[in-house]
Amino acid sequence: MLEVKNIYKTFNPGTINEKTALDGVSLTLEDGDFVTVIGGNGAGKSTLLNAVAGTWLVDEGSIHIDGIDVTRLPEHKRAIYLGRVFQDPMTGTAATMGIEENLALAKRRGKFRSLRSGITSAEREEYFELLKILDLGLENRLTSKVGLLSGGQRQALTLLMATLKKPKLLLLDEHTAALDPKTAAKVLETTDRIVNRDQLTTLMITHNMKDAIAHGNRLIMMMNGKIILDIKGEEKKKLTVRDLLDQFEIASGEQFTNDSAILG
Repeated sequence: MLEVKNIYKTFNPGTINEKTALDGVSLTLEDGDFVTVIGGNGAGKSTLLNAVAGTWLVDEGSIHIDGIDVTRLPEHKRAIYLGRVFQDPMTGTAATMGIEENLALAKRRGKFRSLRSGITSAEREEYFELLKILDLGLENRLTSKVGLLSGGQRQALTLLMATLKKPKLLLLDEHTAALDPKTAAKVLETTDRIVNRDQLTTLMITHNMKDAIAHGNRLIMMMNGKIILDIKGEEKKKLTVRDLLDQFEIASGEQFTNDSAILG
């Protein structure tokens, strides 16, 4: 479903601020894979996600989504294949519009978008049932402005919107990092439920080792723009934070120093 071949990305080339963010990264995700990506600051994990999304075009290499070469497609043309949830709960929704209106926009993605004809009673019933799975009481607040929701409620709604059209690839960009631990756990629980229900191929960037281990069927660790660990199957199921730290030290020859990633 996703094939990344030998991609490179350097920011500010030829200047004193030159930074190689991706250094020959190759990665293949099979249909239905749920891959978590972790690494310290500057490891390249967010650059990888942004390269797949088309936020930044890569300098070299290729990116295919479901067999389609999207390497040179701009971000807005890749959007038809992708669902994305950002770190900031304020991104991805229209704050001044109601919950049902935001869902209607997501449902009509790829079509001519207009609310002129209004939301039908059938659509409203569909949104009511969809919101119930979040278990946040939002199904009873369909007309509430999204800007009035808490960060966790808004992020859960964004997740629902991003998956409403069952994208070929779901990108989660540290989507619980700005939430308190209890709310983050709730959003991750909802993420698992939706991803498993729809068998969505998912790439989730996280700063939390425990979350990276607990979710998905495969874990990737990055460092200095390279993938240094790729753990899946039974090995991932048995993985502990201590095991992951030990493997990181063996693979990199260094100690992992990002306390927030270790402690969550």
